[in-house]
Amino acid sequence: MTLKKLLAISIAVLAFLQGYAQQKDISALDTGTITNYSAYKRSLSFAGLLQTRYLASVTKNVDVNGKQFDPAASTKGITNSFLIKRARLQVKANVNDHFSANFMINFAEFNTEPANKVLENAYIKYSLNKYFNIQAGQFRPFFGIEDAMPVDIIRTLDYSNQYYAFGSNGWQSFQIGVSIYGNITKEDDDLPMRYYTGVYNGNNRNQALDNDNSKNAYARIEADLNKTTTIGLNAAIGSQGSGTGNAIGADIITRFSLSTKWKLLLGGEFKNGTSFTTYKADTATSKPGLSQYRMQGFYVFPILRYEPKRPRIRALELSSRYEYFDETYKQNSNPRQTIIPNFTWIFADNLYAALQMGVAIDLYKNKVPLTTVNNHGLAYVQLQVRF
Repeated sequence: MTLKKLLAISIAVLAFLQGYAQQKDISALDTGTITNYSAYKRSLSFAGLLQTRYLASVTKNVDVNGKQFDPAASTKGITNSFLIKRARLQVKANVNDHFSANFMINFAEFNTEPANKVLENAYIKYSLNKYFNIQAGQFRPFFGIEDAMPVDIIRTLDYSNQYYAFGSNGWQSFQIGVSIYGNITKEDDDLPMRYYTGVYNGNNRNQALDNDNSKNAYARIEADLNKTTTIGLNAAIGSQGSGTGNAIGADIITRFSLSTKWKLLLGGEFKNGTSFTTYKADTATSKPGLSQYRMQGFYVFPILRYEPKRPRIRALELSSRYEYFDETYKQNSNPRQTIIPNFTWIFADNLYAALQMGVAIDLYKNKVPLTTVNNHGLAYVQLQVRF
């Protein structure tokens, strides 16, 4: 037998033995299923938002914070400035397919007094399926559009006035507690619905302990009326060491496709709730009960969007949010109207790079000299990048 034939036979025998060895052993106890989920789908991801802006007051003798100053005073207000509003870093660590840890910090808070700021999200999440998710730690309770949407998507100058007021009163923004949420129906159901509910301290973020023994509780129901319209209903009850209060709200988001390149997005929201901060601030010896200190307001936010989808300009947006908000409508009512016409150039899809410019106009029913409660306008140019 020649060497060449012997080599060919040897290769054939080795190939047969290898194939035989790789055949599945049907008698084995090991079925190939995962027996240890400790690191199943483990991953680590980073994201962030950098938002820098230039502000200029367009109202005489009013600074960039909206405060009126005396022109005859030796120290005058700052009427224009560059600043960094947000420099957020988000980290998400998936331990396995069920457990994850999330935290987010805002380095821009170091520009001012950082106490009880800086740290924003810090929670652990357990996801069983689409119908049951639970998270514990510091997060934003789902109490309206601005909480339900991603924290790094800001389509105008800032969040609404009601968002900050309800946040300072413990109804939304970053709070410490536990939340459960998920689908109620299947996503392809005729009326897809989702639920959000939870309990939290209610005395705002980065607090070592609750300020009383009661907890805030909230619930939100969302429903997709069709593929383009979503409505939400919100309710909450709680306290800030000043008695028990409550809050309610309703919101809607709808989208219209006008043509292949033109779209119209419309959002609106209404809220009414107890204002613990104004109750505490009232130093009158015979002040009324907590039920008389309530805030309410609404806003509408239409966005006309043009999508040329060019390599460097993905979309252009023209919007004008109108908001009516009264922080003490039962006691010393002084409603504030805010109008923010805004134009946005979007250079990367999903607002990953955007340039915005516009004017924020505030109008008060009753003006108070030398305070922020006065009519004023603020022009801005804002550049934001998500990554």
